[in-house]
Amino acid sequence: MKARYFLLVALAGLVQSGCASRQDYVARIDGKAIRLEFDSQLHSRVFAISDGKAIPIGGFSPSETVVVDGASLSDFQYVKETSEVAGDSAAKETSFTITGKKGPIRKEVEVTLFEEFPAMAFYVVRYTNEGSSDLDVTQWTSNRYFINADSASAPPFWSYQSGSYENRPDWVLPLKTGFSQNNYMGMNGSDYGGGTPVADVWRKDIGIAVGSVETVPRLLSLPIAMPGQDRAEVEIQCDLRRKLKPGDTLSTYRTFVAVHRGDYFHTLSEYRRFMIRQGIHFQPPPETPYEPIWCAWGFERNFTASQIAGALPKVSALGYKWAVLDDGWQTAEGDWYLFKGKFPNGDRDMIRMVDAIHAQKLKAGLWWAPLSVDPGTDLIKQHPDYLLLNEDGSTRKISWWDAYYLCPAYPPVREYTRALVEKFMKTWGYDGLKIDGQYLNAAPPCYNPAHNHATPEESFEKTPEFFKDIYETAMSINPKAVIEICPCGTAYSFLTMPYMNQPVASDPESSWQIRLKGKTLKALMGPSVAYFGDHVELSDGGDDFASTVGVGGVIGTKFTWPPGAKKDSKIDLTPEREKTWKGWLEIYEGKMLSQGTYLGDLYDIGFDRPEAHAIQKNGKMYYAFYADAYQGDVQLRGLEDRAYRLRDYERGKDLGPAKGPVAVLPVQFRKHLLVEAVPE
Repeated sequence: MKARYFLLVALAGLVQSGCASRQDYVARIDGKAIRLEFDSQLHSRVFAISDGKAIPIGGFSPSETVVVDGASLSDFQYVKETSEVAGDSAAKETSFTITGKKGPIRKEVEVTLFEEFPAMAFYVVRYTNEGSSDLDVTQWTSNRYFINADSASAPPFWSYQSGSYENRPDWVLPLKTGFSQNNYMGMNGSDYGGGTPVADVWRKDIGIAVGSVETVPRLLSLPIAMPGQDRAEVEIQCDLRRKLKPGDTLSTYRTFVAVHRGDYFHTLSEYRRFMIRQGIHFQPPPETPYEPIWCAWGFERNFTASQIAGALPKVSALGYKWAVLDDGWQTAEGDWYLFKGKFPNGDRDMIRMVDAIHAQKLKAGLWWAPLSVDPGTDLIKQHPDYLLLNEDGSTRKISWWDAYYLCPAYPPVREYTRALVEKFMKTWGYDGLKIDGQYLNAAPPCYNPAHNHATPEESFEKTPEFFKDIYETAMSINPKAVIEICPCGTAYSFLTMPYMNQPVASDPESSWQIRLKGKTLKALMGPSVAYFGDHVELSDGGDDFASTVGVGGVIGTKFTWPPGAKKDSKIDLTPEREKTWKGWLEIYEGKMLSQGTYLGDLYDIGFDRPEAHAIQKNGKMYYAFYADAYQGDVQLRGLEDRAYRLRDYERGKDLGPAKGPVAVLPVQFRKHLLVEAVPE
């Protein structure tokens, strides 16, 4: 089949988008839902194709540039274009190569369209030195685009951003004039880094996203900025040190641009689907990650074994299924010896604690912070070669525990880690692991000469493999094990996600974060992933179970019991709280929406008000609406063309009949409203 592309000499007439009255591009690439246009300098712009119309995202921009000998090269004179088609009709892919020239540099922009990903275009850009002298290349930029504002909306843009920072910003946020965030996927602090290499900006009618589809982590930045009130910008940058000799070619990582309607959920879902196409595999989860959780962190690090034992009967009686022993059982990070003040008989006492948990018909989870080691530990004394070292030979600090990094790419560290998993689960009998720490998304480059790394970045690139070792070891011991990874508020690394079966809101600072993280993780890990909303005590008011339940999350708590067991505890399970906690547990287990299908495309978390989420399960639809206070109509989207009966399933209140496919319901509520739609 002949590829559809356009050359300057073959073009005539008006630009079909209606945004220009003359021919101002030399090459055009048309996909089913995306259009790309390149001008004579190889600047480009993007259109979304919807209902037969081409909607412009923004104007031409120098979308692919390179810094050579300290100068940014952005204007490359168009030379030619070629195309090639591969695959059958079901899996067709069409590749276009657009060539330009600037001094001694030949630039080739290879764009690939896949039939099964109609709103995405995938890029590799090659820069070849055709001169006679060496060139120093220090940065490349790909997929830099503008998105024009819609003056009718305030704020004009919302965004998804996945950089990890010490102040733990929202992953989803509105943009304001002057905003800028670099979203570097490497370290943005001593122990804060990593993330999912996708950035998305959308206005009310349309959105644009860029990202990397490399199957190992790469040291990239995905800046988002709003320099003025009329537009926002997205791009991908890579800093490097590369001497390009005559005849040598520099190829960028594989990247993409995508367009969409609504919020970022569709982009992340399609990104996940493409990564699976490239070989990233997610194992089907067992039932255990969906079970409600009690965590002993309410007693904090100075817990006693008797406090844990005293709370277990109440945990079981309420109906929780997991009891997790949190931080404080160990003498030090790295050694992981049992603290004798709590476990004087060592392994026997820990086994006794696990047996006590099991005796209450609960599963036992254990907190652990791998890759960290405290100064002065036996591990450092006996194995100083395990340490990750900075370029100057110093150790790398993990701030929260005043610890150092171990190198995740060093085989002896991985062997030592596998042995720990076997001890926790085989010797002590734990059923699952709560893996914790803000530093877990990424490791800094390692310069320890004992490790013989191919490059210092190997420690960063092989971090997912470290977690693969943990996951596969644990699941080989217990196929129903729960492996939770909690990166303490930082943005998850997608490439680590296949090696856990329970993501978590990870120390949320608000109910808003619980909900936005739920939506994000349902996109990246699948619409029925067992997303743990974390301890309810971290939500607004310390009792907002509705934010977890409404987005299809798994509920949990860290209450202390009996009252007074921990001095000055503010989270004792008082009789009033017990009634509330029990009621929500009954709702959770009665609906099990965490196992339903989260329909993230139905509502825009930025622009739809009130904020809304929808879940489909067993032929029924479940809606969750959130606002400080709201009175007016809400839309129930995603219904079939049939009659339904509506019910406020939190309060057991009938809300009357409705007719699909979109029903309008007049409501009045404060904080939240949970609606069940049952076919009649």
